[in-house]
Amino acid sequence: MTDARPVRVRFAPSPTGPLHIGGVRTALFNWLFARHHQGKFILRLEDTDQKRTVPGSAEQLMGALRWFGLDYDEGPDIGGPYGPYVQSQRVDLYQQWAQWLVEHDYAYPCYCTPERLKQVNEEKEKRGEQSGYDRHCRNLTAEQRAAREAEGITPVVRFKMPLEGETVVHDLIRGQVTFENALQQDAVLLKSDGFPTYALAHVVDDHFMVISHVMRSNEWLPSLPLHWQLWDAVGWERPQFAHLPVLLNPNGKGKLSKRHAGFTQDGKQVLVLAKEFMDAGYLPEAVVNFLTNIGWSIGDDSEFFPVSKTIELFDLARVNPADSVYPIEKLDWLNGMWIRSLENDDLARRLRPVLEAAGLEVNTDVLLKVTPLVQTRIKTLNDIVDMAGFFFREEFQPAASPDEVIQKKMDAESTRDALELAYDHLAVVSTWTHENLEAAMRALAEELGLKVGQLFGSLRVAVTGQQVSPPLFETMEIIGREESLRRVKLAADQVAAVE
Repeated sequence: MTDARPVRVRFAPSPTGPLHIGGVRTALFNWLFARHHQGKFILRLEDTDQKRTVPGSAEQLMGALRWFGLDYDEGPDIGGPYGPYVQSQRVDLYQQWAQWLVEHDYAYPCYCTPERLKQVNEEKEKRGEQSGYDRHCRNLTAEQRAAREAEGITPVVRFKMPLEGETVVHDLIRGQVTFENALQQDAVLLKSDGFPTYALAHVVDDHFMVISHVMRSNEWLPSLPLHWQLWDAVGWERPQFAHLPVLLNPNGKGKLSKRHAGFTQDGKQVLVLAKEFMDAGYLPEAVVNFLTNIGWSIGDDSEFFPVSKTIELFDLARVNPADSVYPIEKLDWLNGMWIRSLENDDLARRLRPVLEAAGLEVNTDVLLKVTPLVQTRIKTLNDIVDMAGFFFREEFQPAASPDEVIQKKMDAESTRDALELAYDHLAVVSTWTHENLEAAMRALAEELGLKVGQLFGSLRVAVTGQQVSPPLFETMEIIGREESLRRVKLAADQVAAVE
């Protein structure tokens, strides 16, 4: 990093709907860069396209950033020295600079109607030419402009892009990039409704908010010559630019976009929106770790590491400029690693709201005992409901069918006998601990000539009502002697009814 200015970076989304995971990664890389350089991370809302702004999106967006741990130093809800941080509240400033550009011959009013613009593009298409504005209003005389004003036409303001030569830009990830000026457009800076386009608004805002580095998706790279020339026109010191690789679909075909929400691959939903990760039981630490690994390397083969380590080592030189396939299949593994890394109390605290959202009444003492039993068995927090929700139901739900209690190579009669004998042996266990319970049932299985998996399988379904559960005897220890025996008796009667 050669810029001597204090690091100030920004994430500037449009509040037009749910936050996309690609946007989260852009915010993350900006945040990591700021934290590595002891700089500032700013949130700015670019809501000048009022027709696309969705009520409530801004609040959801800010909530998502907080969930991911991407705390911003300045923003719409916390203020800062360079606010306001919502573009619709800064329109006068954009209009002022649009007028300055016109007065200094870097921009011009354009009176062309949408109908004319459509016709121009249709004619260019017929001739096999590049589509785009034909600069019809670029060289209007003062008298011609006055005539159009007299007709009541409200113009847009377009930038006067140089017609010859090259715009040579420097990108911190991609190096020097050269653009032919003749291939560029005279882009609209100010719309007829008085609101700016992104081109003008972000340049004005980045200047007045003293942004040192602009890190955004490489989809903006083709627009950089326009922005570069705009910075030159107003004479302000440019920030440094870094265009980040975009996320591609898991199949590698095309950009991962919001329209892929609900998309499945190999029978599994591919999460695309920030809220989907939040709702699916993933840990924010795991998702941040997951996103960090896409297109950036810590420097070795490590994939599991805390964000503090990422901040320490974050360097744009390690960003791969190539677009990255979205490796969603790694997320469950990584989330499981993070779940296993948590202290018992911390994991229990995160599991509680998941259980409560499922309508279960959570006893704290029971939850603290259950948590270590499931910690190595769940990949997401949501897995707790199917795995161990039975601990927290008011009424026990036995297996739906006696067939679930009967194990392979056993019939109803042998299963009933085994359960009744298990009841008798369990009833006389002196101290109700999982070690004693397991020893007693192993001895019984040997006595009956059964494989331990057969007896344990029947007991598991009897005690939990399901075929997959936390460790059987630890479960019985938590449930207690009286309730465990009641359930074993219930299962024996259930099987007996079909003999």
